[in-house]
Amino acid sequence: MIMKKEKIIIACGSTGGHIFPAIEIAKSLQKKKQIDILFVGALNKMEMIRVPKAGFPIIGLWIQGFNRNSILKNLLLPFKLIVSLFHSLIVLIYYKPIAVIGTGGYATGPVLLISSLLGIKTYIQEQNYFPGLTNRLLAKRVSQVFVANNNMEKFFPKDKIVNFGNPVRMDLKIRIDLKTIYQSRHFFGLSNSKFTILVIGGSLGAEPLSQAIVQNLDQLNANNIQLIWQTGDIGYNTYNKYQSDFCSVKRFINRMDLAYNAADIVISRSGAIAIAEICYLSKASILVPSPYVTDNHQTKNAQYLFENKACLMTKQGQLSVMLMSLIREMKVDKTRNSIGLNANKLFNSNAADNIVSTILDNNKKLC
Repeated sequence: MIMKKEKIIIACGSTGGHIFPAIEIAKSLQKKKQIDILFVGALNKMEMIRVPKAGFPIIGLWIQGFNRNSILKNLLLPFKLIVSLFHSLIVLIYYKPIAVIGTGGYATGPVLLISSLLGIKTYIQEQNYFPGLTNRLLAKRVSQVFVANNNMEKFFPKDKIVNFGNPVRMDLKIRIDLKTIYQSRHFFGLSNSKFTILVIGGSLGAEPLSQAIVQNLDQLNANNIQLIWQTGDIGYNTYNKYQSDFCSVKRFINRMDLAYNAADIVISRSGAIAIAEICYLSKASILVPSPYVTDNHQTKNAQYLFENKACLMTKQGQLSVMLMSLIREMKVDKTRNSIGLNANKLFNSNAADNIVSTILDNNKKLC
């Protein structure tokens, strides 16, 4: 008799900060058990490209987030939500998963709500220190909430919280020596000998970070500093003209392992997954929280590192003026090394494996 494979649905999307943890959880599931995995995301968002590239099937829901800048763009939102709830119901009834995991994104709300109503074991993986409203509301209905920070009982039921840290792309870490650093810099067309900065504004890019780089580009070059600069899709057409032998401009960096390895320091937004990767790799960073995110959670993320002497940070509006001063501080080897080591102390390893083990153990208890 042929045994049917068990199935798990993972809902995620909209940004790399939701997608990459979901993919790591899926990879861990495949390592531990023969299991079918289906992703659910939002139509026309980056998960519809990134998830298949990672080797997993995905279904897209017709859903969007609330647009705070344009009431007109929200006119279809109630209708899209109703359609997405019915679509989620059909997917869940047809696929019959043993568990559903949500890591954040527009599609997560409808899928997790319907799965909890159907009595399916349902899980949230919350990356941030300050969770969004959807996860706070859903937490009362789900089986467990996997978090990455302490003191989360002020947002979620205490008996449902498990802190395993954030899953990161484990393949980002490669052997660090002069040879691999030189090879990594060569990959981006840069010099072996210059101080190298990786500038990342999240998977979609960050216009204010790019503007600050442009305003300081001459000073950076004059100080023998070179850049790996990820602009995102929207910014690439504007900033690609600055491509040079000391400035490697990229729309999206597929080889982030080489980018991190090539860099002496990182200038980044302070999304939870960006921070987790920086800590995992013991990288010194200058964090620039986005002021536009829900509940200002990026500032709280960065503040946590700063208070532990694990980064430097500055407000977005001060970046252009403060940039060279912060970089000079980071060029001191003792400072840079200390910040990187302090960052690594804050990283919880094996998050994806621990999350998967808990979910599979819970399922065994039901059998």
